[in-house]
Amino acid sequence: MTIRVLIADDEALLRMAFGTVLEAQPDMAPVGEAADGAEAVRLARELRPDVVLMDVRMPGTDGIEATRRIVRAAPRSRVLILTTFDLDAYAFAGLGAGASGFLLKNARPEELLAAIRGVAAGDAVVSPRITRLLLENVRPHLPDGTDAARDELLRRLSARERDVLVRVGRGLSNAEIAAALHLAEATVKSHLGRILHKLGLRDRIHAVIFAYESRLIRPV
Repeated sequence: MTIRVLIADDEALLRMAFGTVLEAQPDMAPVGEAADGAEAVRLARELRPDVVLMDVRMPGTDGIEATRRIVRAAPRSRVLILTTFDLDAYAFAGLGAGASGFLLKNARPEELLAAIRGVAAGDAVVSPRITRLLLENVRPHLPDGTDAARDELLRRLSARERDVLVRVGRGLSNAEIAAALHLAEATVKSHLGRILHKLGLRDRIHAVIFAYESRLIRPV
């Protein structure tokens, strides 16, 4: 199956660079380019791409609002937020808008391709580097003690599910978790599905935040 990708970035050179990387892949095809958020929304509705590479800062309609509109208008299109190294509250708002993952603009080509394949397969992508940056945003808002409601939710998880959640919080992929816990990757995916259901979380990114907010794992 060919993964159809829409590229949304206000910098023409970056759009061209991303397109060149995608065109070299036998399982990917860039299907359109947008220079601003409004154009990204229009093209997403028209082209129904599998994945939208979305720059978070664009003129007019920004990447966050564009993500929100795309998720509503084309729910099968998965949005991968592109952000600079200094992940701030503006980029962090992509969580609430329904983004399926974050990727740093200076990521290596293989990281970009893995992220696209991941979100196209229905996963949410949070790389270890992004996890650390997410944590910098979450850290100032962490409670001093364990919230009773979160503690109650954690008690719903089995010991194995807690093991998986800890590693999700550390930014490991399903394959990496499977190797660490000596499980099949499909088993890890099943565990993650149950974790999200039991905790009432939408996706992997929110599981990362929950792991730190609940102090299941602690900042280092």
